Amino acid sequence: MPVRPLAYLSDATLLRNFAELLARDRHTTVELLAHILEIDARKVWAPAGYSSMYRYCVGEHHMSEDVAFKRIRVARLARRFPRVLEALLAGHLNLTGLVMLSHHVTQANGEELLTAAEDRSNAELRSLLAERFPQPDLPCALQALAPAAATFRQLAAQPVAGIESRPGTFMSPDAPEPVRAAPDPPERVTPLASDRFGLQMTISQSTHDKLRHAQELLGHQVPANDLPAVLDRALDALIAQLEKQKFAATDAPRIARQRNVDSRHIPAEVKRAVWNRDQGRCTFVSESGHRCEERTCVGFDHIAPYARGGSATVGNIRLRCHAHNQLDAERTYGVAFMRHEREAAQAARTAAG
Repeated sequence: MPVRPLAYLSDATLLRNFAELLARDRHTTVELLAHILEIDARKVWAPAGYSSMYRYCVGEHHMSEDVAFKRIRVARLARRFPRVLEALLAGHLNLTGLVMLSHHVTQANGEELLTAAEDRSNAELRSLLAERFPQPDLPCALQALAPAAATFRQLAAQPVAGIESRPGTFMSPDAPEPVRAAPDPPERVTPLASDRFGLQMTISQSTHDKLRHAQELLGHQVPANDLPAVLDRALDALIAQLEKQKFAATDAPRIARQRNVDSRHIPAEVKRAVWNRDQGRCTFVSESGHRCEERTCVGFDHIAPYARGGSATVGNIRLRCHAHNQLDAERTYGVAFMRHEREAAQAARTAAG
């Protein structure tokens, strides 16, 4: 829809329209949060082929990751404290402020904390939270930054240990005293080119020591201080170990032994075949043809349930994420039955400890 020119409007009309649009925007935001809340509660995203409300918003409706995160977070806070929606509608609270509050709000302090936060700017809210929930002091640190033209490999090639003088304190080569720096930015992976990425993180002393030890063990197999090469080899070893645990990956599979077809146990050769066939990804497909993209939390699932005679064969085993495993179970056994089973399991875990 083309935006109409506004230059002809009087100042009073311009300001009045702005206030009306702002009120309409708040109303739309509250309506959107209410819909997110209901969709999330019904888990309607699962039949659509997504493993979570977040993935549904980003994948199906092309929300940015930040927009989706904030709205889902605030919607779930509103489930616990319905007054959140009223405060948003009235303009007493905003989405960013509510995300900050969500890290500290409990059933015990919720009503009072939300009241104290109303009509504060985000800067004022940060001060309020710092006063009520103080954090430890930042460690003294100085981080050397490479020139803007430096490549990621040049950055990564810098020594790991460098100039630490005592735990938590780093010294510039030219500075006689510790220099307090801004806190490290959060961990992130940033694309630098079509096949190059910048990796940034803060590591513990233990991880630092392991990294140094790995460099020493590698000796001359990789160039000195070539951290990307060390990381690549470490990930190769970790992935091989995890693939062996997850789906019995091996370069030398043994001949399958005769087994009891009525057993719930899934043999290693079946796991390997299913994982390769399904490409390590949830196999649920929605009515519209969208296949679930979840790869992180997937497991082996019987197509014909074991409780109803299903066997652990390649043809009867598939990969399913947790959300779609639950959806299949609810469709097979009923929503009420599965809710009862989950509540019973939760009660047993609580009783155990």
